[in-house]
Amino acid sequence: MFDKILIANRGEIACRVIKTARKMGIKTVAIYSDADKNALHVEMADEAVHIGPPPANQSYIVIDKVMEAIKSSGAQAVHPGYGFLSENPKFAQALEAAGVAFIGPPVKAIEAMGDKITSKKIAQDAGVSTVPGYMGLIEDADEAVKISSEIGYPVMIKASAGGGGKGMRIAWNDAEAREGFQSSKNEAANSFGDDRIFIEKFVTQPRHIEIQVLADTHGNAVYLHERECSIQRRNQKVVEEAPSPFLDPETRKAMGEQAVSLAQAVGYASAGTVEFIVDGDKNFYFLEMNTRLQVEHPVTELITGIDLVEQMIRVANGEKLTITQDDLTINGWAIENRLYAEDPYRGFLPSIGRLTRYRPPQEGQWEDHSVRNDTGVYEGGEISMYYDPMIAKLCTWGKDRATAIEAMRVALDKFEVEGIGHNLPFVAAVMDHPKFVSGDMTTAFIEEEYPDGFQGVTLGDAELRRVAAAAAAMNRVAEIRRARVSGTLDNHERRVGDRWNVALQGESYDLTIAAEPGAATVTFEDGASMRVSGNWTPGDQLADMTVNDAPLMLKVGKISGGFRIRTRGADLKVHVRTPRQAELARLMPEKEAADTTKLLLCPMPGLIVKVDVEVGDEVQEGQALCTVEAMKMENILRAERKGKVSKINAGPGDSLAVDDVIMEFE
Repeated sequence: MFDKILIANRGEIACRVIKTARKMGIKTVAIYSDADKNALHVEMADEAVHIGPPPANQSYIVIDKVMEAIKSSGAQAVHPGYGFLSENPKFAQALEAAGVAFIGPPVKAIEAMGDKITSKKIAQDAGVSTVPGYMGLIEDADEAVKISSEIGYPVMIKASAGGGGKGMRIAWNDAEAREGFQSSKNEAANSFGDDRIFIEKFVTQPRHIEIQVLADTHGNAVYLHERECSIQRRNQKVVEEAPSPFLDPETRKAMGEQAVSLAQAVGYASAGTVEFIVDGDKNFYFLEMNTRLQVEHPVTELITGIDLVEQMIRVANGEKLTITQDDLTINGWAIENRLYAEDPYRGFLPSIGRLTRYRPPQEGQWEDHSVRNDTGVYEGGEISMYYDPMIAKLCTWGKDRATAIEAMRVALDKFEVEGIGHNLPFVAAVMDHPKFVSGDMTTAFIEEEYPDGFQGVTLGDAELRRVAAAAAAMNRVAEIRRARVSGTLDNHERRVGDRWNVALQGESYDLTIAAEPGAATVTFEDGASMRVSGNWTPGDQLADMTVNDAPLMLKVGKISGGFRIRTRGADLKVHVRTPRQAELARLMPEKEAADTTKLLLCPMPGLIVKVDVEVGDEVQEGQALCTVEAMKMENILRAERKGKVSKINAGPGDSLAVDDVIMEFE
């Protein structure tokens, strides 16, 4: 077995590989850029090597720099993680030439299947059903438009060397095909150093289901069942689960056997994933094969008990698989939510900055469920603009799907993240969405269910009353503390009242609260009552409450006259007032928001790539105004209404912060 391996990656996946290597008694070497000198993966590894400036194309994907780190550290093998150099055959060749083991598939398999164009041709030649499309190289936008028209809209424009949603666009007409081709080409060049593009038919109402395969260098191969990855945003997966709630045993077996046959046809060895689009009649179509470890591999590990990273290391060491297909049964259900530094209230635009608070839920195994959190960050660390915005992958396992979902709901409510925008409220909303709960979903789930973006969660009356009752009980605890701190005044002890008004989410509840040993009974004006208990004390930012014998987990912040409470995706300002205070509050005028309708504000920290208009131009609704690049993704900012450009404050190459004014209109 290897004595030392280098992880040619960063963040969460580097930490994940280090954990398994440590378990196997193997020393690890981390590599890091200037931006990552204080990163968690650097701290966790046995040693670390600096490889250059923050941009990935000057550090993490520069083969010569990584090879020098391997040489200086004396590493015997390299795990590439995902992204970066994981599917780069030139990197695998360089390792082979240096006599260093690649913890991944053979070079020929990477070349055959890692390139989406080549892999589709091989699949077609092998008789595998594939999605209609044009597999040749596309030279320019005019050709892209012509091909798209011939295939028939909508089409998917994809980077040949792509992955993780980078370099992918859906086009519904000629204009979008032209624009999408150039954006995909730019993103592909920046992310992968390869700007080749191909186009295929976009299958409407599809489900994205992938098969995990594992093969050794002795001709053995197995499939570890499937993962449902249909909940995606901009073609990047957000929620994954294993198994799929859609497949039946016969379809699962057929897909698994086809995936293994394809892997064996190209001499595959290591862990890999064969991705399929599955329609409503359970017809499946080969999309691509990812010749690397997938981001969502933990859900497969949770239902099979197999450590995929360990298996990759053992295969790279020349060992035979000790697992047979008959060994691979499905045990329970697992769900993964990807926590991203993206602000769901700003159209999921990237958010960067310092994590002023980062407290994941407790990991562990309980009687009927478990919690796992794969992460590469820590409290006080910074989220950089240079890399993928993933913060963590929160996973839960349950004896069945309902148990796994409920465990995830609780875990999300316990997950504390402050200092940056993040998508916790959104994934919490998904976990409660009827379509997700029923398993009735497609890759269009987000765009169909949130067509106007995510505006937060509106709680129903029953849940709102539970929150109101809990807030009243918490306020009573805080008032008692304040009374004790203030002591006595003119020899009269301060008394905490029992009549209160709780205002939240546009509703107002008059209620009374009666103390009990270790609890309180809250009675609403209509006579309904709730018994509230919990261990919350003033200053705690997490309240584990029980209302009418049902758990209620709240994130708690202090605001004037009440609390900021977040639960189940809702973000509430909760005001707890005396009846007289509530009466006066109703007379206070609402503060009006500043008028920004004549300004184009930068919605995220990023770099201006291109400005499409000039001062004096008349612009139409939907017209592209400029392009901002952040976290390797290009974002086109468009006019919301007709107008005339009166001033441009930023140009290509300028770095902007959130809400910086890019241009002004008359």
